[in-house]
Amino acid sequence: MMPIIIPSEMPRALQRLIAAQQPEKAGLLPRRSFLKMAGAGGFALGAFPHLALAQTDGAAKAVEALKPTQQPSAFVQIASNGEVTVTINRLEFGQGVQTGLPMILAEELDADWSLVRSKSGTNDPAYHDPIFGMHLTGGSNSIKNSYTQYRELGARARAMLLSAAAAKWKVDASSLRTQAGTVLGPNGRKANYGELAEAAMALTVPENVTLKDPKNFRIIGRPTTRLDSRAKSSGRQDFGIDVKHAGQLTAVVARPPVFSARLTSVDDSAARAVKGVKAVLRVPLDRGGEGIAVVADGYWPAKLGRDALQLQWDTTGVEKVDTEKQLVQYRELAKQPGPRKFDADMSALDKAPHQLEAEFVFPYLAHAPMEPLNCTVQLSADRAELWVGTQSAGLDAGAAAKALGLKPEQVKVNVQVAGGGFGRRFVGSSDYVVEACEIAKAARNAGLNAPIRLLWSREDDIKGGYYRPMHLHTARIGFDERGKVLAWDHVIVGQSILVGTVFEQFQVKDGVDATATEGMRDPYNVPMRLTVHHPKLNVPVLWWRSVGSTHTAYVMETLLDDIARQTGQDPVAYRMQLFGDKHPRHRAALQLAVDQSGYGKKSLPDGRAWGVAVHESFETVVAYVVEASVKDGQPVLHRATAGVHCNLAINPRSVEAQVQGAGVMGLSMCMPGAAITLKDGIVEQSNFGDFTVPRITDMPEFVVHIVPSAEPPKGIGEPGLPPLAPAFANALARITGKSMRQLPFKLA
Repeated sequence: MMPIIIPSEMPRALQRLIAAQQPEKAGLLPRRSFLKMAGAGGFALGAFPHLALAQTDGAAKAVEALKPTQQPSAFVQIASNGEVTVTINRLEFGQGVQTGLPMILAEELDADWSLVRSKSGTNDPAYHDPIFGMHLTGGSNSIKNSYTQYRELGARARAMLLSAAAAKWKVDASSLRTQAGTVLGPNGRKANYGELAEAAMALTVPENVTLKDPKNFRIIGRPTTRLDSRAKSSGRQDFGIDVKHAGQLTAVVARPPVFSARLTSVDDSAARAVKGVKAVLRVPLDRGGEGIAVVADGYWPAKLGRDALQLQWDTTGVEKVDTEKQLVQYRELAKQPGPRKFDADMSALDKAPHQLEAEFVFPYLAHAPMEPLNCTVQLSADRAELWVGTQSAGLDAGAAAKALGLKPEQVKVNVQVAGGGFGRRFVGSSDYVVEACEIAKAARNAGLNAPIRLLWSREDDIKGGYYRPMHLHTARIGFDERGKVLAWDHVIVGQSILVGTVFEQFQVKDGVDATATEGMRDPYNVPMRLTVHHPKLNVPVLWWRSVGSTHTAYVMETLLDDIARQTGQDPVAYRMQLFGDKHPRHRAALQLAVDQSGYGKKSLPDGRAWGVAVHESFETVVAYVVEASVKDGQPVLHRATAGVHCNLAINPRSVEAQVQGAGVMGLSMCMPGAAITLKDGIVEQSNFGDFTVPRITDMPEFVVHIVPSAEPPKGIGEPGLPPLAPAFANALARITGKSMRQLPFKLA
């Protein structure tokens, strides 16, 4: 058995920022609500402390010692038939937390997995990330940060059930054990959890519990079919876009062609004449812009109404970004002095026997989730209820409250399953949520007392921001005949994604956004001078799956391959030499990928070449060994073998799926047409016809292998993305003799 590990506290700066937006603590569950919930067929284990508070001071003190995030009442509900429903404190948008988190809790609860279900939470403080102290699905933190939390929740609930059985049978709890949802006692006695749940609710939540030794896990670590797989594969899964209430109306918005532009004239007569249109409303938008919302009894009449609008826009006072001119400006900026992340001595650079100079260009990228942005709002005189797939329910609740003139506790956010997001559903400005609230407020003022569903079209989603920033990298590297780097002078130019967010205070230091430089230098410990410029432009930017590693991994792994080729070294052996004995996880992941791919042992067909890359992000190391070729002038990825070191894999099937999905998203960066460009301030792409994503015919054979480990899990949602593109590029460089310095690839 192992003792509880208490997670470290969140940074004080973020505590202060969040305290201004969140209630100080979760409210207690009223007795009437508790009875109503229990009568519905399930008992929330841990809800009993709210009754016990009226019984003894000791019970009150015990409850107060536990945070809302530690109370089983918010997370575990056991029905009379033994069915266990686990509430997840994250957004499920494809990454598998609706299965992974219940697996963790069910392990310590010793539940019958066939009876385990899951549901989404709300903006209640109980569903804060226990490390960051805010509602957050991002940074590949869901399993990592809630691993101990959900184990403790399950262990507390199990202890309560044992105590209830002991009281019922008048025996010592130490004489009892559990097995798959049943308490077993002396003389063949047994009771399933459903029989004991009500009695357990009259007991005190244990503050301290003992957790299992990982060697005794029977659920964690086993390949497990996702709880939502049947619903999703059969089309029965509801997403935020599917929310439907009686009398509900749908709104679409005409947005300015240039970010932050405002209206000068509106002719809405034709729009109001469209059958089904209920209102045409002028509303404020994100970044100081204005728009026209068309509210109708369905999406199609709302769209037709929007198409019929005659609008004039004032764009004279806003910057009109042009991608080609922007690149010229970035190149000039890269030559200027700027803030530095690393500042190694560069005196050896000009004297080095070998030198390498390179420029890399990375475009803006759209998130383009399959489910476009949406949010449903229902207003009453002093309350608001929202249904939205959000990565930060608390942040969005606070923004909604401000927009509606309410207090945060007057806003309830029902987190909905989302069809992808990749960072787009966690925005510091809560842009689409605030937009929905402004429309609902204006509609109510216009006499429409109905729930309003804001729905973005695919074109709205791709043209409306936010984007992965455009970046320019320049590098000058000096090295010797053995490939030893003597000096590496590097510059990054790109917008900051953290300035203006709750993370700026502790992740932007001395003018450098930490996300822009993550993945640079480490684990290779080369002498590097890294200069960073963060220009401000009228293009909204945001984290995109794997954040800064989307470009830093590419730069590091392709440049190291260049050095290996120029010095006649095998790229795997060269990396292993650089790792030394200080990076065993990198070494293990790369060796696993090499062994499983057949690299160096099997012969490839004519025209194919190997490509290798390895990168750590979100504390997980992923290595790829790929096979690629060029066909009819286009790059083709045939096979990708991944070696993954994420420590303990809670559900190996989810790890496999996440690495494959992230890898395909990494492949998307390489494909012609995979770029967002602007001309005169207007985004030129609008749908999948001109913003390329991989089709099924582009999918390589993809095999994932996991390094065995019993250490606490690390992130997995994003780390599979960064090394895919450089591994592909390195294979192409061996075929063409040309280093791929730009994404998407340009072979000609």
